[in-house]
Amino acid sequence: MQIYEELIARGLIAQVTNEEEIKKMVNEGKAVFYIGFDPTADSLHVGHFMALCLMKRLQMAGNKPIALIGGGTGMVGDPSGRSDMRTMMTPEIIQHNCDCFRQQMSRFIDFSEGKAMMVNNAEWLMDLNYIEFLREVGPHFSVNNMLRAECYKQRMEKGLSFLEFNYMLMQSYDFYELFKRYGCNMQFGGDDQWSNMLGGTELIRRKLGKDAHAMTITLLLNSEGKKMGKTQSGAVWLDPNKTSPFDFYQYWRNIADADVLKCLRMLTFLPLEQIDEMDKWEGSQLNQAKEILAFELTKLVHGEEEAAKAQEGARALFSAGGSTVNMPTSELTKEDFRENTIDILTVLTKSGLASSRSEARRNVEQGGVSVNGETVKDIHAAFEKELFAGDGIVVKRGKKNFKKVIVK
Repeated sequence: MQIYEELIARGLIAQVTNEEEIKKMVNEGKAVFYIGFDPTADSLHVGHFMALCLMKRLQMAGNKPIALIGGGTGMVGDPSGRSDMRTMMTPEIIQHNCDCFRQQMSRFIDFSEGKAMMVNNAEWLMDLNYIEFLREVGPHFSVNNMLRAECYKQRMEKGLSFLEFNYMLMQSYDFYELFKRYGCNMQFGGDDQWSNMLGGTELIRRKLGKDAHAMTITLLLNSEGKKMGKTQSGAVWLDPNKTSPFDFYQYWRNIADADVLKCLRMLTFLPLEQIDEMDKWEGSQLNQAKEILAFELTKLVHGEEEAAKAQEGARALFSAGGSTVNMPTSELTKEDFRENTIDILTVLTKSGLASSRSEARRNVEQGGVSVNGETVKDIHAAFEKELFAGDGIVVKRGKKNFKKVIVK
């Protein structure tokens, strides 16, 4: 099976401009393709995961990826999928975020020996002359067509600023510049970027008389149609300082049964034949499939050693006498104790398992809290300081949130 056929089999392709041409280019390793990343944070997150995996797959098949960092467009903000206007960032913050991105991307993409590029569109956007830009690019865009684009429709309801209205032109201009400078003949992006991507192919055709291509990637949605990669506490980040390898592992270990096979196909590099066999699994076997998914994705992002630690820590929760060495740990200080004891509500709040004492109280009263496997139902329950020495205690809130709690 060639790479294009594999992408289809894994359910990754949503829309293409010219399937026969794209299939030929990709399968022959002749695609020089780019995917854009807006540097709106200092870490990539699970929402970028699909794009990174696609870049890795295509590079393995001989194609050349260009990671385009939106240092210029980041000064404006993409209205796609937004109901409000993005906060504008300083050039210094954008550069810092770009540096962080490259480090994380290097786990997926081989940047050595001309095999891939990272480019910042600030190189050509920041020095643009406004009048020249209007004359060069403006005549090739119909305002009527732009307003029909889905990315603008969503913002029109609350008010679309002229700043954001320029975004399609700027993204199209990116493709045009990449085509001229680096021979970039293809753009990949999320399904919500289709209008912007078509704008780029049309600008290249009108200005240069050449064909360029676009392909959108299926958005990573759960069985309820919601974007994956969000938790109650926010995004699932690829930076281990923002989302620990353990929490990253647990996110995938705890996804719904209906989503596990889809995620295995779309995100892992396991052979399709192996995943197809899992289609027959049910019941407890689905938990095994989730473990495989969580391990493979944690290995991709954080390395095999961290993936193994996360898996061991997670398994310890559900096995008698299991090792707690690799569980996420929260440290109490001597000042947290009163007369050498600490109450359960303070344990929950200090460990981050509850955001407030009132939330902690509700968790206990509803029977959702346990200490070392024993349910705690008394909100006044207190524990001796000695209990937290050595390996400490394992505190669990609900089915999926737990910490090993020790004292410094």
